[in-house]
Order: sequence, then C-alpha cells, then structure tokens
Amino acid sequence: MPELPEVEALAEFLREEAVGRTVTRVDAVAISALKTFQPPITDLAGRTIAAVGRYGKFLDLTMRAQGSTEGSAESADDLHLIVHLARAGWLRWSTSLAEKPPRPGKGPLAVRVHLGDGVGFDLTEAGTQKRLATYVVTDPALVPGVSRLGPDPLADEFTEQTLGDILKAAGRAQLKGILTDQARIAGIGNAYSDEILHAARLSPFKPANGLSAAETATLYSAIRSVLTDAAVRARGLAAKDLKAEKKTNLAVHGRTGQPCPVCGDTVREVSFADSSLQYCPTCQTGGKPLADRRLSRLLK
Repeated sequence: MPELPEVEALAEFLREEAVGRTVTRVDAVAISALKTFQPPITDLAGRTIAAVGRYGKFLDLTMRAQGSTEGSAESADDLHLIVHLARAGWLRWSTSLAEKPPRPGKGPLAVRVHLGDGVGFDLTEAGTQKRLATYVVTDPALVPGVSRLGPDPLADEFTEQTLGDILKAAGRAQLKGILTDQARIAGIGNAYSDEILHAARLSPFKPANGLSAAETATLYSAIRSVLTDAAVRARGLAAKDLKAEKKTNLAVHGRTGQPCPVCGDTVREVSFADSSLQYCPTCQTGGKPLADRRLSRLLK
C-alpha cells in the first residue's frame, strides 16, 4: 500500500511533470473507482492542473478553469481530483498514452488522464478487491476520508505532546492499531508502522497507556525519522521506481524469516484475516515471540 512517503513523492513528481498542463480528456474505465458523480469526472477536461497536494495518503490535484485570474491562489471555481490508491493502486506516468479510449474490462486500469501530446497518467489497481477511489469535489473536505484525518506526522504542528495526547486518549488500544488509524495519525500504513515500532524497540501490541515518558519520546523520534528518511529517499524518483525503493529499505516489514538488520534475530510474523505484521522478538518483545492469532499475547 502506498503510504505517506510514497504519496508525497508522487505529489512532488506530479508538481514537476503535470502542473501547468491542461487536461484534454479523462477516461473512466472502472466505474467502481468513481466515488462521486457530481460534478462528473469528465468536467475536468479543459482545466489546467494548478497544484498538487497531499492529505495523509490522499493525492489532491487542483484543477483550474481556463481563463481564471486567480494565479496560484485558490479559486472558487476550482475542482479537485482526489485520489486514494488503497492497497494495490498506483499512478503510472506516460509520455505515449494511446489516443484511442480504453475499453472497460477486468484489467488493472481504472482511470486515464490525458494531458495532451500523448502525455498523461493512468490510475491502476492490481488484484480483485478494487478499492482505489477517485473523487471530483469543489473542496477536499467534502471527501469523508479526508475530513476525518488526524494530524500529519511530518507537519510542524505534530509535536511530542501531540503524540502523547493521542496515546493518552487511546487508553489500552495497541500501538500498531493507533499508528495505522488514519483518524488518529494521517498517512502511516501497515509497512511503516512495523518499521516505526522496530526503530522504537516497542511491541506492536503494547497498550498506549503503558508507555513511559521516555518510550513516548522514543516513539515520536522513530515516527519522524522513519517517515522523513523514507520521504528523502523517495524524493526525485520517477513514479515507476518508488515501489522498489520502498521495499529495498524496509528493515522488518515483508521480511519474515530473514535476519533482523539490527540484532540478527529472525524476523517473525503475526497473521490476520487480510493482513500481517512483522517484528523482531529480540528488539521489540524481550526475545519472546508473539502468538500468531488475532488476540495475540506473548507466549508463556
């Protein structure tokens, strides 16, 4: 799943390549990907991409009407194409898009945005779950997933005190769930929550109200450093290279059975119905493996 560092890198890529270009046509191939119907996505044709932003794991492309005199400022006539890539979605940039409209089918293509002269991008989604979502709105806050987002962990306003307040309000909720709850903290998903907890040397199932002041400070530092380092590594990469870069630099996530790069212990996994987490027993759970079931406890 694309998370904050990858989505921010995609936003930066689009700022370089797409801002200032005019949408010539939009092909909505997978109707399931369209979550709004008014204004229709075809209304984006003829508009210029004025800005690209990010809200958590949502991309926001500001589309400005031709002839607008607002410059870089927000215009009351702006439309926003909001994109959530979900678990298996991606944005694929092309300088040679086919002019012929694609036929709806069972393939990965969901939406194609033409920007003229063969340039544009595809929104694609692998697999069968089809959770990729696009919205065309006059205000990003009209998208439910955006309006409910918690603070951005890389924003200046996200302080150690902010994290402490989040943990206090969460009670006995487990750290893994807190980090991936978008209403508490925006932008962190399954992979980077594993990486953050490994860097902080904390169990994914440790209750929030069980952290000491020192552990809270360590967790805050890990959140900022893991996400910042990942964002720096992703900066400047082409969209097609971001997935490989992310996978290459993960310490524990997706590395079940491999040695921990810190201590050499074997990375373990806890599986759930539709996801899994990875951790290092030596670094995070005092050497004790976690039971591989939903209601995981340390094995006796």
